[in-house]
Amino acid sequence: MRTAQALRAAGSAESITILGAETHHPYDKPPLSKEMLLPGGSDEPVPLLSAEELEALAVDLHLGTRATGLDLDRRVVTTQDGAEYAFEQLVIATGVNPRTLPGADELEGVHTLRNAEDSVALRASLAGAEHVVVVGAGFIGAEFAAAARAHGKAVTMIETQPVPLTHVLGEAVGSELARLHALNGVRVHAGVGFSHFVGDGASGRERVAGVALDDGRVLPADLVVVGIGATPATEWLASSGLPIGDGIECDAELRVLGVDGVFAAGDIARWPHPLYGTDLRIEHWTNANEHAGVIAATLTGTPPPRPQVPYVWSDQYGHRIQIVGRPADGTVALLHGDVESGLVAVYADAVGRVTGALVVDDPRTLMKCRRAATQRLAIADLDLGLAGSTPA
Repeated sequence: MRTAQALRAAGSAESITILGAETHHPYDKPPLSKEMLLPGGSDEPVPLLSAEELEALAVDLHLGTRATGLDLDRRVVTTQDGAEYAFEQLVIATGVNPRTLPGADELEGVHTLRNAEDSVALRASLAGAEHVVVVGAGFIGAEFAAAARAHGKAVTMIETQPVPLTHVLGEAVGSELARLHALNGVRVHAGVGFSHFVGDGASGRERVAGVALDDGRVLPADLVVVGIGATPATEWLASSGLPIGDGIECDAELRVLGVDGVFAAGDIARWPHPLYGTDLRIEHWTNANEHAGVIAATLTGTPPPRPQVPYVWSDQYGHRIQIVGRPADGTVALLHGDVESGLVAVYADAVGRVTGALVVDDPRTLMKCRRAATQRLAIADLDLGLAGSTPA
């Protein structure tokens, strides 16, 4: 939908057909793991655009229409009902599928979170839950843990890394984010792995009753959320001949490599990022918006949008956690504050250039860090005006 909007904004009057597997009109994805899960949350997702805006786009929108195959020779997309849709230009934006765990599909009470139905079902399930277990300490798991605590539930989180998010944010920052959970009553078991689910032994379809860990412990659980990442939703393209590895391989204009008139956008696309000079696949909402502008510019011959550093945010326990750039490309070079009063961590590479930052509850500092990460500013030249900042 964002690509359609960008095309119209760039002046395109071409016919646009959109096939979408979901039955809802286009909606905003970030609230699924945020406000929709909280007490009093709506059963209806936040619309991506109004009915009037959708009508003004003049697109042929097919809801509940899942793509199941792509024939490049005939230039048609096949859907689950056997219908075929011919195309001249094709944009693939099927996103990602959440990873799950062995046995999850066999038990009631084990959830992943991808769409509006998942979010509504999770909030409803929380009403009767007593023991909630979250597998994975990434942002999806963390936001659900925060929502479950807002419902007054007992929550336990398990994470295989000794310190959550160390691989992305480093040990010091990961420890602070884990402490935020503990401060809000979540029991965090780090450095342990999942072994198997335990059912309740009921006849017919069992319900989850526990989560067994690889150290032999069994955690009681009547509701489990699995938040262990996602994989590109490319299964429907298996016989298409497209270059698929970790996502669909694209060039700098998001054309699929070696295929005329086919583009990929969003979580599913792997492309040479203009700011980093390396191939990246980024699972952020803002990245999908940027891709829409790039593709629209290519198809209409208009100037492309200015490249942006990656950005993602997470709302947890009344705090807003924001990340800009690529912290994992560096190490913590400046550390200020804590999760209660406001945390700032700036990351720099081996030669002292800013690669990214994590900021809690400080939008002004975030903007300074965004500029520094975009310009690859020397950490020595970064003045955030924060008293008591310490080099890490």
